[in-house]
Amino acid sequence: MDSVLKQTEQSSLNKSNRIFVMAGLMIGLIFSELDETVVTTAMPTIIRDLGGLSLYGWVAGVYMLALSAFMPILGKLADLVGRKKVYLASMALFIGGSIVCGLSHSMTLLLIGRGIQGIGAGGLMPLAMTISSDLFPLEQRAKVQGIMGPIMFIPMLVGPLMGGFFVDQASWHWIFFINIPVGVISACFLAVGLKESNIKKKVVIDWLGAILLVLAIVSLLIAPVLIENEGYTWGSPLIIGLLCSFVFLIGIFILVESKAAEPIVPLHLFKNRNIVVLSIIVFTVGFGLMGSFSSFPYFAQNVIGLTPTEAGYLTLPLMVGAVISSMICGFLLTKVRYRELFGFAFILPVIGFYLFSHIDIDTTITQIIIYFLITGFGLGVLFGGDNLIVQESVEKEHKGSALATVPLFQTIGATIGVSIFGNLLSSTLTSKLEGADSKLGESMGGKMDHLAAGGIPHDLPAELLTALKTIFIESFQYLYTWAFGILIVSLIFSWFLKKEVLSSKVNEESES
Repeated sequence: MDSVLKQTEQSSLNKSNRIFVMAGLMIGLIFSELDETVVTTAMPTIIRDLGGLSLYGWVAGVYMLALSAFMPILGKLADLVGRKKVYLASMALFIGGSIVCGLSHSMTLLLIGRGIQGIGAGGLMPLAMTISSDLFPLEQRAKVQGIMGPIMFIPMLVGPLMGGFFVDQASWHWIFFINIPVGVISACFLAVGLKESNIKKKVVIDWLGAILLVLAIVSLLIAPVLIENEGYTWGSPLIIGLLCSFVFLIGIFILVESKAAEPIVPLHLFKNRNIVVLSIIVFTVGFGLMGSFSSFPYFAQNVIGLTPTEAGYLTLPLMVGAVISSMICGFLLTKVRYRELFGFAFILPVIGFYLFSHIDIDTTITQIIIYFLITGFGLGVLFGGDNLIVQESVEKEHKGSALATVPLFQTIGATIGVSIFGNLLSSTLTSKLEGADSKLGESMGGKMDHLAAGGIPHDLPAELLTALKTIFIESFQYLYTWAFGILIVSLIFSWFLKKEVLSSKVNEESES
């Protein structure tokens, strides 16, 4: 019976218009990611209009909390009721949230809209990979997804430009309203192009597991959001309590999932070596990469002297390197053993972070661009290969769950990493400034407390400016040294992937 169902589903998928489907997926993927960068650019204007400065960081925090909490749930629902239905429902939520945000007249309403958007985005991103994996044989899929991974970087490139354009030429409300026609077009392309079978099968939803998972993820990820926006520390009783709640809830969740007929996160996934190793790799990369580079614009503005826009675009070489190597990886994955591909590729970001940990006051912009390129070339293998390896490591009926679970670890790693590395930079910089108080002279009297938060003033004598820049550089060297160590962990774990060339389970089954 299962084989009949699979053949019928595959027959329906073969009738799909791949161009329409991929166009819809690409549009949805770009705009769900673009929304985050555009909103970040427009936030100062939104705050001036709506007020609520104390809620500034929650606009991004609520979005990420909702996205992370619902990503595995929507992935599992896609396995149960069909990719098309869940994708269209996710797009409807994203559009609905955009409408609420666009009509907002208060920060509270804006936060509600951002939460709804985040839930929708939690389905759009993993399902884009899942649906594309269903449409193409492995050889083509490797090339297609080698391109889809780097598409996530496009929003980082055009986001600041779009945000500035809407704020200057129209109104900040349009950064949300623009999602409505774009989302409708994406949904129409997918609705018309994707053909799925209508075979009836019993659907059992693990509601208790879903609730426990949401509560656990929120308990974990709200901690760094509170630290960043409300001034708590990792040692605060509230934060410790949240982390203990996370451990307790995860324990209950595992117990419930072990007995559920259709668990939200099938526990047997973690008996799969590739799933476990990739989860560790994406967590450590998210933690080290996003954590350390989130403060790079601060370095670029204070030490190099760039404008905020210039500082934002200085990281583009990282994306360029990742795009190029991701596309190359798409061609190599079916020809080269992926353990060696990952193992040798991850040497490059280790080298890149080693170079970043040795930046000094004489380091040029050209050198920094080269460092970013080296790091990007190495990380591109992850963006072009991790989803493919996950897809071919699990059965078709668990693809949605697996493709939502592994990226969840990356999101968690990045969210926690940004908070921890931000605290690390702040404490290191403050300590070094306090230690150098006597050396910096009386001219800085009364200003030391504001340097770490406000940056280096521009109207300082050359000798004093050099001394301050040196302190800032030493703090960032310390930051990137930690990131260097974390990327070494990623490199080590990449050699624990299975020693095999990527091959399609479908092809193997048909041959046998």
